[in-house]
Amino acid sequence: MSWGTELWDQFDSLDKHTQWGIDFLERYAKFVKERIEIEQNYAKQLRNLVKKYCPKRSSKDEEPRFTSCIAFFNILNELNDYAGQREVVAEEMAHRVYGELMRYAHDLKTERKMHLQEGRKAQQYLDMCWKQMDNSKKKFERECREAEKAQQSYERLDNDTNATKADVEKAKQQLNLRTHMADENKNEYAAQLQNFNGEQHKHFYVVIPQIYKQLQEMDERRTIKLSECYRGFADSERKVIPIISKCLEGMILAAKSVDERRDSQMVVDSFKSGFEPPGDFPFEDYSQHIYRTISDGTISASKQESGKMDAKTTVGKAKGKLWLFGKKPKPQSPPLTPTSLFTSSTPNGSQFLTFSIEPVHYCMNEIKTGKPRIPSFRSLKRGWSVKMGPALEDFSHLPPEQRRKKLQQRIDELNRELQKESDQKEALNKMKDVYEKNPQMGDPGSLQPKLAETMNNIDRLRMEIHKNEAWLSEVEGKTGGRGDRRHSSDINHLVTQGRESPEGSYTDDANQEVRGPPQQHSHHNEFDDEFEDDDPLPAIGHCKAIYPFDGHNEGTLAMKEGEVLYIIEEDKGDGWTRARRQNGEEGYVPTSYIDVTLEKNSKGAVTYI
Repeated sequence: MSWGTELWDQFDSLDKHTQWGIDFLERYAKFVKERIEIEQNYAKQLRNLVKKYCPKRSSKDEEPRFTSCIAFFNILNELNDYAGQREVVAEEMAHRVYGELMRYAHDLKTERKMHLQEGRKAQQYLDMCWKQMDNSKKKFERECREAEKAQQSYERLDNDTNATKADVEKAKQQLNLRTHMADENKNEYAAQLQNFNGEQHKHFYVVIPQIYKQLQEMDERRTIKLSECYRGFADSERKVIPIISKCLEGMILAAKSVDERRDSQMVVDSFKSGFEPPGDFPFEDYSQHIYRTISDGTISASKQESGKMDAKTTVGKAKGKLWLFGKKPKPQSPPLTPTSLFTSSTPNGSQFLTFSIEPVHYCMNEIKTGKPRIPSFRSLKRGWSVKMGPALEDFSHLPPEQRRKKLQQRIDELNRELQKESDQKEALNKMKDVYEKNPQMGDPGSLQPKLAETMNNIDRLRMEIHKNEAWLSEVEGKTGGRGDRRHSSDINHLVTQGRESPEGSYTDDANQEVRGPPQQHSHHNEFDDEFEDDDPLPAIGHCKAIYPFDGHNEGTLAMKEGEVLYIIEEDKGDGWTRARRQNGEEGYVPTSYIDVTLEKNSKGAVTYI
């Protein structure tokens, strides 16, 4: 089946059909473009949604810790990856489908225009041949009529007796001329007719079939291209299905990772204060003086009971004045003089101890000078509130357990910073050695400011670590001894290890104490001395020199064969070991030049990189 043979006379129809095919191609390209815009907008909206619900982490304290939160943020990450895959679909469609369709449509228009122009030229040439043939035909017809007229005129003159011989001869010559011209036009008409028939056969059996064949091939290629674009349109979606499936599997795994037990434990770890639960309140018998007035037996019993009362019981009564929920009962008697305890006597002469201090004033004095009190729930809440004041450097505004965790986190961060600075120092020293051996590579003196800055940072970080470790040991000591101090019966111990301010908030600031043990001040002085002293690193082993080493470079230590040195820092993989002589001189020696023996039970040995 060929358009050239079947549709030889449908040039205009083929023109319209090919134009429709190109219009349909462009329409599908427009459809793909709108689908690309939908995918891009969908991906953009998904990313905006993820950005909206992702946490704005301004500090490490706001990082999610609960498994449910972490799972949600993992789902957001997977959704963000899913949005990325939608963008991949849009890019693939834009490059493989839409872009290819637009380029092919442009080429198709150019090719169609060329083929139609060739068809029109062939038709115009055939029309020109037909006109030439028609003109020669009309001319031949006209000459034939003129010849017939000439013959009739000649015959009429020849039969006319009145006509002269000259007129007859003239009519005969005219007849011969017209006959000759008619013969020539006949021959020309025959030639033009033969030529037209040949061109017409060539037009309808060679030229037009060839042009229509090219148009047919062009239209078939357009159909094939549409099929390929349909397939590419689907492949763009199918390629990302495995990754999208992984994103969905990640969401399912995130949902499975939620652990309610772990979240509950995190709540405990986050809000645990380290305080002990309130102990039992002692019974306070206010009816003793009433029973003493009824009978002597009661009075004698009151004497015995009053004799058994001691300062410990009195202090127990004083403890009862700090109420658990922050509310104090109204005093039953008018306030008296601000004395802590006094002796009262009954009419029969018996004496007994009575609690006669004004309640609020007594509580204020007890907070300042008494033993540690059980904090109320209100005070615990206030101790947690950050709004009470700016955070202190030693985290003393926090409860013991939370303070210990904060200090431990800070120590870990400082250790990581110290490790980085030490690595940088080691790298600078190696670079300096390289510059000293090869001066053309750089000036060793240019590294000195950076080395000095790194050493200052190392010293500063060590002091910060030492200071925070001192605070941490103080907190751990208080936490460990709080349970023993709570049940102590020593009424003369008036120092508050766990202090409660009059407003009900917890504090560990030693400046707020009225009295304190001198041992605590001496303990802090010892830490201050440690900050000021720069003790040498402890020896962690010894070594014996196998080969001599000159140690010309800065930072190295010269040694002789057989010399014994102390090891103060192990080889960290760079081939150098830090050693010290007995006179205190330190430096680095090649590890391959010495025989190292490390002490297994060396305590306090710290290796600084």
